[in-house]
Amino acid sequence: MAKEIERKYLVVDNSFVEMAQSVVHICQGYISRRPDGTVRIRIKGDKGFITIKGKNEGVTRDEWEYEIPLNDALQMLEKACEGSVIDKHRHIVEYDGYTWEVDVFHGSHEGLIVAEIELTSADEKFSLPPFIGQEVTGNSEYYNSNL
Repeated sequence: MAKEIERKYLVVDNSFVEMAQSVVHICQGYISRRPDGTVRIRIKGDKGFITIKGKNEGVTRDEWEYEIPLNDALQMLEKACEGSVIDKHRHIVEYDGYTWEVDVFHGSHEGLIVAEIELTSADEKFSLPPFIGQEVTGNSEYYNSNL
């Protein structure tokens, strides 16, 4: 079991686009959206994944992620997921020794841009890139499982 320690922010401008080292297309859906734990199916580029996440405890939660066959992921997104499938492009930005994941949402969430940083401890100090705005860590309105 791994621990995910993550902070999440709204993005205020598009300067991250020129700063990005790579971009990948992601589609994801949820088999379970329970507050105590979610089960997510994701297609990232040409690979499929299933991820189970525990309940948030501040900025930390348990996480298990496994690669699964792409065709299985496609079928699960179509047949087993509840709600709408999230469609987004993830920009990877290296800034001051940290990796930021900036998600640009499409479809019904067009216009939403959120940046996340994964940390090794909850009290870790880091610099904010210029495109970072309001912190929304812990705000369930911005959980992917609620979008």
